[in-house]
Amino acid sequence: MSQSDNTTAGGTSTFAPADINGLGAAERPSGRPGAARDATTGGPGANFETILRIPVNVQVVLGAAVMPVANLMKLGRGAVIPLDHRVGEPVDVVVNGRIVARGEVVVVEDDNSRFGVSLTEIVGPAGSDG
Repeated sequence: MSQSDNTTAGGTSTFAPADINGLGAAERPSGRPGAARDATTGGPGANFETILRIPVNVQVVLGAAVMPVANLMKLGRGAVIPLDHRVGEPVDVVVNGRIVARGEVVVVEDDNSRFGVSLTEIVGPAGSDG
């Protein structure tokens, strides 16, 4: 399968769709449900495993601020930008642009020089009552 793994300047990976013209007959989707199966196992779970390996962009949002460009231009080393979240409020965990959870910032146990997020709430799909 032909797949391109592009990396941007910020280190974020992007996923390019596969070129199905280069696929062998056993790998090429035929349009029938369950027809695109792994050639080695033949099971429908092989496609699910492929989906589970797709990278997603996970961000933890501490807060945001809105300011005029003039104020932005005045910022220098040591300047503090106040955010809309307060200390102790949960931070948002965003996957591919959608809030999926909230949690609190913690220090990673194995490496005291890194932060992590302890999840306190899983956000359901939009419109759900749970």
